[in-house]
Amino acid sequence: MASLIALSQTQLLYIKPRIVSPPNQSRSFFLPTGLPSEVRGLRATMPRKTVIVSAATAETPKKKGESKGFVEEMRFVAMRLHTRDQAREGEKEVKQPEEKAVTKWDPTVEGYLKFLVDSKVVYDTLEDIVQEAPHPSYAEFRNTGLERSESLKEDLEWFKENGHTIPEPSSPGLTYAQYLKELSVKDPQAFICHFYNIYFAHSAGGRMIGKKVGEKLLDSKALKFYKWDGDLPQLLQNVRDKLNKVAEDWSREEKDHCLEETEKSFKLSGEILRLILS
Repeated sequence: MASLIALSQTQLLYIKPRIVSPPNQSRSFFLPTGLPSEVRGLRATMPRKTVIVSAATAETPKKKGESKGFVEEMRFVAMRLHTRDQAREGEKEVKQPEEKAVTKWDPTVEGYLKFLVDSKVVYDTLEDIVQEAPHPSYAEFRNTGLERSESLKEDLEWFKENGHTIPEPSSPGLTYAQYLKELSVKDPQAFICHFYNIYFAHSAGGRMIGKKVGEKLLDSKALKFYKWDGDLPQLLQNVRDKLNKVAEDWSREEKDHCLEETEKSFKLSGEILRLILS
C-alpha cells in the first residue's frame, strides 16, 4: 500500500508479541506467575521468524557483456553461434559444409560468383533502407565507410571483363533482401540485429574467407569487397558507438528481442555463404 514506508536494505522488521485468544495453530509458552488475573490462561503469540527486506534481492542479473554496452551483448550471442572451427568462443556443432573451417572448403568460381551476386542484393537493400530511414534511428548508419555495394559492383565488372558470365540473383539473396525490407518497417530492433551481423561478420570472418578463396581460385587476387577506405578498426568502432547510442533508448525487452534475431541472421547469411561451395 502507498502508506507503507520503505525499509532500508538490511533493516529487520520485528513484530512485537501480542496477547490473543489461543488459536489452534499458535505456538504457546507458559506465562510467569504474578500476572493480572485477566491475563492468566491466555497465550502469547510470537512471530515464527523475522522478515528481512533487502534491495539486493530485487536486482536483475546482467546479460553477458551488458556492462560494456549493447554491441558487446550482440557480439557475445553471435560468437556462441559459431562452430569451434570458426571461432574460439563457438559452441555450435558443424552441420553444414560452410560451417567447416574455410581451409577445408572446395570452392568453385561459379559458386563464388553466385555468392558475390547474392551478397550484392543484400548490401544494396541494406544501404537503400538506411538512406530511406523508415525509422529515424537508421539515419545514424549512413555513410559509415562499411558500405559494400559499390565495391561488389566493381568486383563483378572485373569478373565480366575477364570472360566470366555473371549469374542472376538467386533465392538465398532475394529471400534475405525481402525479409530485410519487411523488418525495416515493422521491427527496427530485429533489423538492427541483421545490420550488425552482416557488416561486422564480413569485416572479420568474411575477410578470411576472401583471402582463402582468392588463393584457391584467383591467384591470390584481393577483391575490393574485402578492402575499405580508411582505418577499418576505427570505422567499426564508430559504428559500435552509434549502435550503442541507438540501443540506449530501448527497453530490456526490446534488446532481448534484438538478440533473439541473431540466429535468423546466421541462418539467412549461411544460405548465401553456402553458394561458394555450389
